[in-house]
Amino acid sequence: MPSLRAVLVILQAISPQNHATTCRAKVEYTPWLIVGLGNPGYKYHGTRDNVGFEIIDILSRAEGIQINTIQSKALIGISSIGDRSTNFAGKAPNIHEFQWGIGWAMPLAAYYQLPLRHILLVCISYVILRLQPKGGHGHHNGLKNVMGHLDGCSDFPRLAVGIGNPPGTMDLRAYLLQKFSVEERKQIDASLEQAVGAVRTVVLNGFDQHVNRFNLGQKYKYHKV
Repeated sequence: MPSLRAVLVILQAISPQNHATTCRAKVEYTPWLIVGLGNPGYKYHGTRDNVGFEIIDILSRAEGIQINTIQSKALIGISSIGDRSTNFAGKAPNIHEFQWGIGWAMPLAAYYQLPLRHILLVCISYVILRLQPKGGHGHHNGLKNVMGHLDGCSDFPRLAVGIGNPPGTMDLRAYLLQKFSVEERKQIDASLEQAVGAVRTVVLNGFDQHVNRFNLGQKYKYHKV
């Protein structure tokens, strides 16, 4: 069963300097592979652990993506972000096996000759929305597994979306597989829109000063943070 969805962003645009004289001249951009982690199946829809899937779905809908071509065991669709041509891919193996998820995405990265710094992993945190060009695992099991699959390398970007802390002594796994309350849903929807904006910013501009506005604390009314 799938547990990963990915968006492969192929960036190509007409050079502004040459556009007036010829449409043949193009500026080449390094593609981005956007990887969202989550669980397949309707019963997991709307759960905290599926935030990565939701971001990919929202981005695909917003950009009018039809994911309908198979490549490297992934589904690929073609659309655009801004003036950039884009390929969007979705695929995943077993539930919670993040190391296999990222492993199944790597053939796409290899095919398009993508450097590790252009693979953006969308994951969850508990209290923050944070966009970083690289970093440690922060005791996040999914990131630990990804780094293990990459021989300990942590030089890949990540977008973490806060989902709140489990209340009291609630089991963490049960909390992650629980759906958001009505009030929490409003909060997480706002966070997801910010996260999609963060993805767009990175794809179009890279990690410049504009990404700092996405590093925000997130407050949840019903959960201690």
